[in-house]
Amino acid sequence: MANWKKIMGGVVAAVVTPGAIIVAYASTRPSDFHIERVQRIEASSATVYAQIEDMHAWAAWSPWEKLDPTMKRSFSGAPKGVGAIYEWEGNKDVGQGRMTITEAVPGARIVQKLEFIKPFEATNKTMFAIAPDGDKAVKLTWSMDGHNNLGMKVFGLFMNMDKQVGGDFEKGLASIKAIAEKSQAATPAAAK
Repeated sequence: MANWKKIMGGVVAAVVTPGAIIVAYASTRPSDFHIERVQRIEASSATVYAQIEDMHAWAAWSPWEKLDPTMKRSFSGAPKGVGAIYEWEGNKDVGQGRMTITEAVPGARIVQKLEFIKPFEATNKTMFAIAPDGDKAVKLTWSMDGHNNLGMKVFGLFMNMDKQVGGDFEKGLASIKAIAEKSQAATPAAAK
């Protein structure tokens, strides 16, 4: 009987120990995160801002819009700018959530409260900042800041969130660039 207890104790230790080690290590990871990507766009700040301020325009450039063609979308609050709300519910690739514009500085900045509901709950801050970059271009920075709970810290050990989300930001910024530069070429007298 004593050997049986030793064997079971060894089995439990072999199973529990790796999990405990992973959780212990994950708990040492940073609590806050910042993801950021930048794109130079040869268009006016007003042209670029128009793509971000009106969340109805996001369907043309958002990398997540293409992941689920049957995704349900709804818009409420203000038509654009502060108070505009965009909610979505889709497949496992897009989940469910809500974005609310909390700050809008024309031609310069859009700040949003980003709430994920499914497959996990989280609230993050996203920001689009537009800055001049020479005479005929702007630099558009897309960033996201948030807090990692223990579950997200463990998840982060197996998936590089900066690479994953940053890659999506890069795709979205490239699409905004293409749309804004085409729009700018069509209206060369657009205000800077």
